[in-house]
Amino acid sequence: MAERSLKFNRIPTMTLEPLLQAPLAIQIHVAAVTPAALLGAYILLRPKGTRRHKALGRIWMILMVVTALSSFFIHELDLFFGFGPIHLLSTATLFGSWQAIAAARRRDIRTHKRIVKGLYFGGVVSAGLFTLVPGRIMNEVIFSGNDTASAMAGIGLVIIGAIFVLRPRLKLFA
Repeated sequence: MAERSLKFNRIPTMTLEPLLQAPLAIQIHVAAVTPAALLGAYILLRPKGTRRHKALGRIWMILMVVTALSSFFIHELDLFFGFGPIHLLSTATLFGSWQAIAAARRRDIRTHKRIVKGLYFGGVVSAGLFTLVPGRIMNEVIFSGNDTASAMAGIGLVIIGAIFVLRPRLKLFA
């Protein structure tokens, strides 16, 4: 009797191979945005106005600018002369970075805070979720092309996002 191996409940392991095969601009982009995502979350959760906050904020801002600039050399979604929607976000990120720095320097902390949160949640979190769409490089890296795992993660992220958006209306986590 032939033995059959069960491939029950197996999720493929993550692989960096698609990223290592990607163009240099994509590698630079990922190398800048990954620490920006982690550092940004840390900064948002820690006390503000301290020396550490200011030093880490400068590093984060540099990472964001490098991320935005590197995106202008990525042309995967060619909708208009080699540019796509991501390039509008990159332009907004560059402008927002400049505005956030200017607000902090003139001690307009309310504006600085609003812009930085927008840069993080719009430029890192939201844009990062779109990189997980099947067919994109980061989807291949994280899910190794497993569309089922990718779809389940996507559904989970949509549910989590909906909870956070609807939280004030639903009075959850009050």
